[in-house]
Amino acid sequence: MDSDTDLLRLDRQVCYALAVAARNVIALYRPLLEPMGLTHPQYLVLLALWERSPRSGSDLARELALDPGTLSPLLKRLEAAGLLERGRAAGDERTLAVTLTPAGRALRARAEAIPAAIVERLGMPLGELEELRTVLDRVITASRTPPPRSGHQF
Repeated sequence: MDSDTDLLRLDRQVCYALAVAARNVIALYRPLLEPMGLTHPQYLVLLALWERSPRSGSDLARELALDPGTLSPLLKRLEAAGLLERGRAAGDERTLAVTLTPAGRALRARAEAIPAAIVERLGMPLGELEELRTVLDRVITASRTPPPRSGHQF
């Protein structure tokens, strides 16, 4: 089969490009987050909480596209590190409320240098990275949208 028309060539796969890019970019965060005692998933939790705290556990799970079973250990480790507190929401004992501690709020000041460091390390124009982010947002939305129903029944 002609290499230009072979749909199964690795270098033609969107999944391959996304997987390698994600691994490589996340690896760039590691040396920036380790001195703060954070993993990349923990950093994402804190980013969401720096936007709004307190938040419910279900709100965090939805925002971060994580299932509760994945989110719960992240929250436990961040709580053990003194960066957040887990409790029950006022007025609804069934709802988990996640709140930043003063130490968690203070860590934001150290984290403010991370985005610029990543942009510098990538060496790509900011506009190009913003365009990539927009395209990835469209990919995320498309991947969550059910396919249109066809006339075929299986």
